[in-house]
Amino acid sequence: MTTENKNSNIVSRPPVVVVMGHVDHGKSTLLDYIRKSNIVDSEHGGITQHISAYEVKHKDEEGTDRLITFLDTPGHEAFSKMRARGAMVADIAILVVSAEDGVKAQTLEAYNTIIDSKTPYIVAINKIDRPNANIEKVKNDLVEKGIYLEGMGGDIPYVPISAKEGTGVSELLDIILLVADMQMFTGDIEQNASGIVIEANREPKRGISATAIIKNGKLKSGMFIACGESIVTTRILENFLGKPIKEASFSSPIRLVGFESMPEVGMVFQSFKTKKEAEEYVKKIKNEKTIDNSINNEVNASKIVPLIIKTDVAGTMEALEKEIDKLNNQEISFKIISSGVGAISESDIKMANINKETIIIGFNVKIDNSARDINESLNANIQTFDIIYKLIDWLKEIVEERRPRQETIEVTGTLKVLKTFGETKERQVIGGKVTTGRISDGANVRIIRRDFEIGRGKIVGLQLNKIKTKEVLEDTDCGVLIETKIDISAGDVLEAFITVIK
Repeated sequence: MTTENKNSNIVSRPPVVVVMGHVDHGKSTLLDYIRKSNIVDSEHGGITQHISAYEVKHKDEEGTDRLITFLDTPGHEAFSKMRARGAMVADIAILVVSAEDGVKAQTLEAYNTIIDSKTPYIVAINKIDRPNANIEKVKNDLVEKGIYLEGMGGDIPYVPISAKEGTGVSELLDIILLVADMQMFTGDIEQNASGIVIEANREPKRGISATAIIKNGKLKSGMFIACGESIVTTRILENFLGKPIKEASFSSPIRLVGFESMPEVGMVFQSFKTKKEAEEYVKKIKNEKTIDNSINNEVNASKIVPLIIKTDVAGTMEALEKEIDKLNNQEISFKIISSGVGAISESDIKMANINKETIIIGFNVKIDNSARDINESLNANIQTFDIIYKLIDWLKEIVEERRPRQETIEVTGTLKVLKTFGETKERQVIGGKVTTGRISDGANVRIIRRDFEIGRGKIVGLQLNKIKTKEVLEDTDCGVLIETKIDISAGDVLEAFITVIK
């Protein structure tokens, strides 16, 4: 279907859809029904290659076959990373809610992720075949949580479904295509393909491979793809079924094999007709990265502590953000890299694992069992609180603990050298007068001549009236044995100092 555009190369493209919601509300069952296969059975049946996206066909109202791309793993790392890069891997989200259980903490967590990413979404009220299903109660529950459905004061489309029996699933696919038409997702068929990596791994026999979604343009066999600082040829190009293909276009999930290095999940890729063009692109990326790092080092000298925050309600989040912002200073500041309503989840742990200095904070929320399990190996720093001031007091301790330390020299006393006496190897005996503060045995000293430091030494003996002493106070004459490689002369000044870490 070609859109009305002066450029005839611009055509509508299939939507990329992600399914999100509580772990037990039927996401996988819905995807399985749509795909007409069972993921678990297939994997147990010996399929070793797993791809996290696939295409389905569905007839629209005019009876035309239309493609829809589904992302298999809604909690995928790529979905979170897209927000930071300003790129959208998913065009439409489906928020699945159980007609039995209603809105759960994980439902709200998924909802907040969708809202933060500004993704158009549809609510699927699942499990309507269950005896305890109560669609009206769930609808009211959603509205109470600020999710305003069509016919209930809002414009969010919803579809009651049974993923197990397939009831309403066709209608859900109709709504997906309707939303896609309203959003007018388009692409340029003549452009070299670009898109987003959603999965990457190392295969024993084939090396580094990645799953990607094409978001624009066309990819042909024999082209070169650059992703970050890594390059791969499309000599081995496969579709979501693992079958070799010669070309692919926008919204298609593809498998690329043979990367030089591991591409980062969530990274944008660009394709080129020649390897030279791909190498020039990578070189440009490296230069920009170097410049960015240089700017960041110059402009932002303070230490950044990444935070992931989960709260029971959105209002608490706003209050916490304001309080945390008050703790930031030039030496150290907190950066909230992810926030949401609901329990601390497995995806939070995985995100924290990217940077070991990340702290996960939960306020009036619990930690999912799956998150606890995975954290036994990843060991993320998780702290939970139920009183705001205790949370803030703990973060104040973190500020003091992690702030950059600076060594400063504090002068404890000065002595003017009046006369020099005998000298042995690297040791000198001098006579002088303490002019400020105090001079102590064992003190480190700076040797000052005409207001310039000419070297350093250490006091290894003090005498007051030819009697050994530990300390000499201001306006007092004394004898000093100093250990130094510098030849000290009358008129020099010794500054006794201590090094303080602040």
